[in-house]
Parts: sequence; C-alpha cells; structure tokens
Amino acid sequence: MKKRIAMILCATMVASFFTGCGKETGEPNSGDKKQEDSVKADEIRIWHDGDEAVMDVIEEQVNKELDADKLTVKFEKKSGLTDQIKLYGNDGESGPDLYLYAHDSLGTFVEMGVLSPITDVIEEDVYKDMLPMTLEAGEYKGDQYLLPLYFETLLFMYNKDLWTEEIPSTTEELYTYMQRHTDIEAGTYALVNQHSTAYNVSPVINGFGGYIIEEDAKPGLTEEKTKEAIEYNKKFAALEADGDYNTVTTLFNEGKSQAIIGGPWLVSGIKEAGINLGIKSLSDFSLPNGNGLAPYSGIQGIGVLKHAVENKKDAIQKVLTELAKPEIGIALAEKANCAPANQKAYDDENVANNEMISAMKRTAETAKPMPNIPQMSVMWGPTESLLAAVNKSEEDIETAAVKYQKEAETAIEDMQ
Repeated sequence: MKKRIAMILCATMVASFFTGCGKETGEPNSGDKKQEDSVKADEIRIWHDGDEAVMDVIEEQVNKELDADKLTVKFEKKSGLTDQIKLYGNDGESGPDLYLYAHDSLGTFVEMGVLSPITDVIEEDVYKDMLPMTLEAGEYKGDQYLLPLYFETLLFMYNKDLWTEEIPSTTEELYTYMQRHTDIEAGTYALVNQHSTAYNVSPVINGFGGYIIEEDAKPGLTEEKTKEAIEYNKKFAALEADGDYNTVTTLFNEGKSQAIIGGPWLVSGIKEAGINLGIKSLSDFSLPNGNGLAPYSGIQGIGVLKHAVENKKDAIQKVLTELAKPEIGIALAEKANCAPANQKAYDDENVANNEMISAMKRTAETAKPMPNIPQMSVMWGPTESLLAAVNKSEEDIETAAVKYQKEAETAIEDMQ
C-alpha cells in the first residue's frame, strides 16, 4: 500500500511456516485485454488485483466442489481494478460476475452503483461463521456487500535471539524496556515502527478511543482522544529511529532492532535475513486506559456485480456458498499463510498451530476494519502530516490538529 495501503494486501507467497499471504505485483497480463463477446453461462468470472498464487488456491478448492454442478470459477487478474470496474462494472459481457479485493474500496464501488448486496443472493446463515470484524468490513450503509475470505493485521514481531526478557503485557512496560535497550548513538533499538504513518499509529489511536474518520465522513484529528493518542505515540517515536519504512525494515532485518511493528508482508524478507522470528498479537498489549492496542485490519472479500445477480443468480449463489465454507480458509492458511475469515477454519490443527495466523485471529478481537467510505482516501495525507508535525517537527498538538483537520475537511468537500 503506499506502505499504509499496501499493507492491507498480502506479501510474496512462500510455502514456509512464517510466510505472508501473497502480495500484488501490479504487473499487467493478458487478463487486462478486452474480454470475448460471449461468456459461458456455466463460468463465473472473478476479477482480482492480487497474488495469483493465492487465487489459484481458491480457484482449485472451489472448482473441485462445483464440479458436480458443471460450474467453473475463473479468476482473472486486472491491474488497476478500481478503474477496470469503473469501465466494465455494468457490462455483462466484458465485465466480471464477482470481484475479490481489499474491503476499503467497497464504498467507492457501491457509490458507483455497480454492486448488489450479497444478501440478494445468499441467506445470512451462509456466512454466520465469519469473524465479526471481517463482516463489519464488508458492510456499507446497513447492507452486507462483501463475503470476507481472509484478513491481515499489524503484529508485534520480534527477534527471539535478541529480545532478553518476557514480552511485556502493557505498553508502559514496553516503553520501559525500550528505554533500557535503545542506544540511538550506536544505532541499535529495542523496537522500531513507522511512527508517523497513520496505518501504523492506528493501534494507539483506536485503542485510545480516537478515530481518523467516522462513518459519516467526519475527520477526527481534533478529537481529544485522537490527540491524546498522538501525544502518547510521540514518546515511543523518539526511540524508534526515523520511522521510514525502509529504515525500520532494514534495522530489524540486520539485527539492529530487537522488534518491529509490521505484518505478513515483511515475513519473506525476515526469513531471508535468517531472523529467529517470534510473534505476539498487539491485542495483548494494554494501554494505560486498559484497552488493548487496536490496529486497522485489511479484509479481502468477494463482491457481486448487479448484472450477475440478474443473469446468473443461481450460479452465483452456489459459488458464494462454497466460498463461505471453512475449507476455503483452511486451504488458504495451509497453502498461502492467510488468516481465514471463517472462525471454524481455526478448528483445524494446522491452522490453530500457525503462530502468525493465530496471532492475527487474536488481534481480530480488538482490530478495526480500515474505513471503507470513499472519503478515507483523502485522510492519509492530513493525518500523516499531523503525525510528522508532532513527532518530527515537535509542533504543538493543538495548533497542528486544527490545521490538518481543516485540510482534511477541505479535501472531503472537494470530493463532492
């Protein structure tokens, strides 16, 4: 994500124990060409913009179950999926029947008028076993538009060979450890984080009860709880290097930091560096107010195009029913290291014993889905300008918050 957005998508797939869910390559392929004029009635086309290896796992699992129905699911990669759906979302011949994408784009797609709620096709009982947080991510203006498949969250990732004590259970204990084990002059750190990146500060903002933007598109940069969180984050930022993605990632992979706040997208690099990786859920760190850290989460889900409901409702119903089953989540966890949305998938021994996936499931208890309203797209800039002003320029939080709140409000007004 723009590191904050790209974080919501999975990283390069490696079939080892600590491997992140696959990452978007952004490379065009033949799937971007104009589709044939006719489409088989028994073929359901799903557009995506993610790792094709992950899509292959889903496609193989679903098609195996749909074979008796003479129904086939075909995943097609589309670079710039949002623009592609703008062009073909209402085109029954050239457009997709379903799409698989990160949930934060949902509001944009609904406002385009191209989607149908999944409840137009399936009953709520079909997806009743999904983690509540993942269902919340797929809801927009009271309707359920996405069937969640898997998700990611930020995690506390540490080097087992360097961390010298038990992992703290509170952020204050963590800060004390950081004070004892950080030597800025020597360039060694206890913990590094992208401390001026909104996505990476979301665990503190949400945990304090603040918010970047509400469902009604109201920015929250001047909210007292948001300001308290940013001020609290400031003291950690002073001990976390410069907060740049490349800097903090390099420090951890080179053994110059004992821990990092990150997610599955970092795992392939960590494995290549030979780090003895340990993982802890951010939910297990209590803030001074007693709440656990509450990071944003990115959910990958299936949406339904309106024209598909009109023309292929029965087939779509069968596909969604299969996608909602725990077997899909188990396959994704075992073959691509993705954290399943279906709670029953965690009854599988291999899924339950995967340390990273288990930690993400634990984090889902406090995590909040990244806002899926269109206005969220213009909030990153003002929020990060505020964080940089406080953490790097040491500006007064009250003055800076008012300044960047106004900037956010103007940006939202300009979207009208």
